[in-house]
Amino acid sequence: MTKYIFVTGGVVSSLGKGLAAAALGAVLQARGFSVRLRKLDPYLNVDPGTMSPYQHGEVYVTDDGGETDLDLGHYERFTGISTRKSDNVTTGRVYSDILARERRGDYLGATVQVIPHVTNEIKDFIRSDLNDEDFVICEIGGTVGDIESLPFLEAIRQFSHDVGRDNSLFLHVTLVPYIKTAGELKTKPTQHSVKELQGHGIQPDILLCRTEHELPGGERRKIAQFCNIAQEDVIQALDANSIHAVPLAYHDEGLDARVLHHFRMEDKQPDLSRWQKVVASETNAVETVKVGIVGKYVSLLDAYKSLNEAVRHAGIANELKVDVHWIDAEEVAEQGAETRLKDMDAILVPGAFGQRGAEGKIEAIRYAREQKVPYLGICFGMQMAVVEAARTLGGMPDASSSEFGPTNQGLVGLMTEWETDDGSKETRSQEGDLGGTMRLGAYEAWLRPDSKVANIYGKNRISERHRHRYEVNAAYIPQLEKVGMQFTGMSPDGRLPEIVELDDHPWFVGVQFHPELKSRPFEPHPLFVSFVEAAKNQSRLV
Repeated sequence: MTKYIFVTGGVVSSLGKGLAAAALGAVLQARGFSVRLRKLDPYLNVDPGTMSPYQHGEVYVTDDGGETDLDLGHYERFTGISTRKSDNVTTGRVYSDILARERRGDYLGATVQVIPHVTNEIKDFIRSDLNDEDFVICEIGGTVGDIESLPFLEAIRQFSHDVGRDNSLFLHVTLVPYIKTAGELKTKPTQHSVKELQGHGIQPDILLCRTEHELPGGERRKIAQFCNIAQEDVIQALDANSIHAVPLAYHDEGLDARVLHHFRMEDKQPDLSRWQKVVASETNAVETVKVGIVGKYVSLLDAYKSLNEAVRHAGIANELKVDVHWIDAEEVAEQGAETRLKDMDAILVPGAFGQRGAEGKIEAIRYAREQKVPYLGICFGMQMAVVEAARTLGGMPDASSSEFGPTNQGLVGLMTEWETDDGSKETRSQEGDLGGTMRLGAYEAWLRPDSKVANIYGKNRISERHRHRYEVNAAYIPQLEKVGMQFTGMSPDGRLPEIVELDDHPWFVGVQFHPELKSRPFEPHPLFVSFVEAAKNQSRLV
């Protein structure tokens, strides 16, 4: 029978519940078990698709078109298992579905209440769309004590009762802070957090204690005594030099062994060799390249979480360190690309929405093109590369995007209709809702044989994940190809440009999709591997 592990957090946010869930999943997977990871988010948005990157960070997109929490990126990168829409649910989605059914009369006149209707909906989500996995790990967003989390805590309490304590486990991630002036680790925040959790009827089985210092035996005994658990189930989680070392660290601390002990399951010896290789590659790298990422959300790096990880994965594959410089696009516009980018071995412009920072990104692209610096443009970064080429090479000084307002030379425009992989049509309008109305999820692209990207991928047909409303207008392709911008990847119907390259440049690629979403530390994305290799070659030229 499937075993369910519920991961909660206490004391403060940003303790790394998602990373803990992902790392535990990776170690259980290394022991030969099948795993599935899901996230229950307490906020009222239906999904994070319309939320500001400054508040929520990255929106992670699944193959089947779900706009989800960034923790699903951790889940995929650590286990290699593609997540789905059904692996992330929010309070907004729960209430939206319940109210839709209430309006249809599905409840037959019953009073709709948090208990049992909301909690039952959450429990249905936990057990839905499974494939008889050995373990389902469910992370509960927020912090114990938040009013928004109460229905979820009640739901998992009930769920544990439904499936039995032999088939469920509560893992609570908490903080043991070090008070410098006292020279002591303090266990009281953990005690209070567990007491709060117990007040909701949940007794944690394992405590994962985040700490900057070693957790001595005396503190472990105190936590165990006051929190009503075995001392062996108080697991220290020290800060790691690399997130790729976390599965190894948690295994060394005995987290996975205690999980199996709780479930009375065989303690199989794990094969952690791929994580050991990744960590060794990171540790032993000597050569460094500098990659400048010109973005508009650089004050909150979680907005580019998958991108940062994909660049690191490529560094591991090339056996070098990647020194990422996060550069505000507006600073490039104000100070000039030569000032902000002159020391970079490669330049990357990521996805974004809106006009702010666009001119700085165009300036960065011009610099990369003219100075022959390796360039990778992703989504908006591809669109602005097309605009830059049209303005400076194609004799179209007014070239722009309709996203920025009315224009006579709209090289980039709003999509109103396109064909999905199954042959059906998707339609949109300018006045439609913003939420969930983009081209989302995995779509095929056909690559021009013998193009740079076809050689990088090693094939002529690929599938990548998209998240955008605007497309490069294919009507301008002949005009742009005359001045050296080649459209080497197109949608299967030939209507939507997917990839551009530049003639007479060592490495200049723009892609409409988000390759960073499919990169893994043990399976880095080929585009990023090639891009970082080009940065290495550029570094050696200087």
